[in-house]
Amino acid sequence: MLYALHEFQHATLAPWNHLARTSLELFSNPFSPLAYLPTSRRIAAGAELFHRLTQRYEKPAFGLTSTVIDGKTVRIEERVVVEKPFCNLLRFERMTGEQATGEKRGKPKAALAGVAAQPKVLLVAPLSGHFATLLRDTVRTMLPDHDVYITDWIDARMVPLEQGEFHLDDYIDYVREFITYLGPDMHVMSVCQPTVPVLAAVSLMATAGDVVKPRSMVMMGGPIDARKSPTAVNNLAMEKPFSWFERTVIQRVPIRYPGYMRRVYPGFMQHMGFVAMNPSRHADAHWEFYNHLVAGDGESAEGHRQFYDEYNAVLDMPAEYYLDTIKRVFQEFLLPRGRFFSRDQLVRPQDIKDTALLTIEGELDDISGNGQTQAAHTLCTGIPAKRREHYEVQGAGHYGIFSGRRWREDVYPRVREFIRDHS
Repeated sequence: MLYALHEFQHATLAPWNHLARTSLELFSNPFSPLAYLPTSRRIAAGAELFHRLTQRYEKPAFGLTSTVIDGKTVRIEERVVVEKPFCNLLRFERMTGEQATGEKRGKPKAALAGVAAQPKVLLVAPLSGHFATLLRDTVRTMLPDHDVYITDWIDARMVPLEQGEFHLDDYIDYVREFITYLGPDMHVMSVCQPTVPVLAAVSLMATAGDVVKPRSMVMMGGPIDARKSPTAVNNLAMEKPFSWFERTVIQRVPIRYPGYMRRVYPGFMQHMGFVAMNPSRHADAHWEFYNHLVAGDGESAEGHRQFYDEYNAVLDMPAEYYLDTIKRVFQEFLLPRGRFFSRDQLVRPQDIKDTALLTIEGELDDISGNGQTQAAHTLCTGIPAKRREHYEVQGAGHYGIFSGRRWREDVYPRVREFIRDHS
């Protein structure tokens, strides 16, 4: 019912949203006489703010069309290499032949030496509300030195009910399949929530004696042991009984979507939770955006647009996967307790011996507390100490360890060298 009411609210606001968009054009377009009135900037700023607060935010594009390798601009093509009902494995293919340098057909290709030998990296994006494009800066930074693949999760409301349910065990199966597809000379990197299913997948592969195993695992800001330094996210999971989550946040997809009647944790409810964690900060950001528009500070206003275009774009999570994660990761702590099973098989991180481990945490992380990711080292006792490293990023919050200046200048060089050392 709540999902249906949300859709009704959007439908009700749609005419006002269009009116705001029209007002924005009338009072800001240089060809409109109304744009030259004394109050035109304030009216246009208010109209744009209302428009942005009431519009739908669809999945953003990665928009990564090129990178620079050895001083040459190389074209990037996004290509889906594995299709699954709830996730596509996406490759950012670097066109290093004649297409890389723009040479005309008929001339010799200018293939860049060594690119084909660069490490393959599977970047496992979180399935926790936002789209995989949240890791755009992560991918952009890694492209000059790596062959990058990413898990591009699909909005559950777009998955027809006949495709079945999606549990945490299915997530683990997906990771195993993607690792096997990429072959033995690959590395896996997980950001936030997927650290648990990635560790489980690699553990199961090691126990089974699979020929294909990652050469290294890079785990960033994830809840391997959510008992350590609990944050507001952890406290909520512990304060509420499991039945509360199932009763309160799980909804049925409305009729207008392909996933009609699928049980999901809706994106709009997740977004409300994100905002509720820091409501004053978001209110201040929107007020500053309005003032930037009035003052004609286009650069600052554009920065606000880019951030919130990504932040406001959310997807629905399959209910089974979400509830599994709440119960097994945040309430029962099965992995650090040695009681995590996947399809009736015990997950044994101590069986991992041939895969190097790097864990990364932000000093000021308010989503995954200090020590939660580092706990992987106490579980992976089969990995020699010389093949394990931990790095705490001083002054970094959760997003700072995989996006922004600290990621590019402090974290990425360590990740790059670790991957190279174990390739």
